[in-house]
Amino acid sequence: MNTTPANVLEVDGLVVAYAVKGRRAQPFRALHGVSLDIRPGETVGLVGESGSGKTTLGRAVLGLAPVAEGEIRYAGRVISRLSARERRALSAEIQVVFQDPYTSLNPAMTVGDILTEPLLVSGTARASAEERVRGLLDQVRLPADAAHRLPREFSGGQRQRVAIARALCREPRLIVCDEPVSALDLSTQARVLELFVEIQERTGVAYLFITHDLSVVRCVSHRVAVMHRGRIVESGEATAVTGDPRDPYTRRLMLAAPVPDPERQRERRERRRSLKAAAAE
Repeated sequence: MNTTPANVLEVDGLVVAYAVKGRRAQPFRALHGVSLDIRPGETVGLVGESGSGKTTLGRAVLGLAPVAEGEIRYAGRVISRLSARERRALSAEIQVVFQDPYTSLNPAMTVGDILTEPLLVSGTARASAEERVRGLLDQVRLPADAAHRLPREFSGGQRQRVAIARALCREPRLIVCDEPVSALDLSTQARVLELFVEIQERTGVAYLFITHDLSVVRCVSHRVAVMHRGRIVESGEATAVTGDPRDPYTRRLMLAAPVPDPERQRERRERRRSLKAAAAE
């Protein structure tokens, strides 16, 4: 009998609340009963504007946000309220790629040291760690001599490739990708998104892919969940949500994406304003 959980991640009725100063102040709820799941080898895109709660959900999965109610389960195990020691033990299986490649890498360390450090800390022999680093650099399409250089010697896109390699060091099953291409120009974004897809096809890793851009999640996601004011307002297959959205908020997000034709862009702006005005009535 196969008892392997069908989902690598399950979020069920999640509430995240932050204390507010003042004796009578009620806690601020950043998430209101959010539920989603991610299957092995799948990408679920989590999309919404700034303040929608999408990054808070990612932080909760990583153990960095206070869970007030609900559960987070990884491979069937409840991980909502782990101790620091238990969370460290889980770090090999759940990793993160942050938004800004300029600040997420230690500027004083070479790329080789950045990538070998988590392997050495986990008990890997140095020779094996260095061999693993050579393979990782090849996997993210960086030259072997990159290991001897500092992060400042690379472009933004190359630094993000280093960050992706670092996330892959210990062969995780799930990576939380928090706006991983928003700091990059459009052509570099496209190449990095292709890399994410290629890595997933090769390794079977699952992604929670957080972004504000529906056109980005369309490129990489199997399913999409749209967040607004701490709630998921629409979810489903990526082609359905990004191609024919049902919720007015999702339609506004689609119209917010820029297009090269100035006339079409003007029309989209007017339609978005109309939808926003209708929602406010």
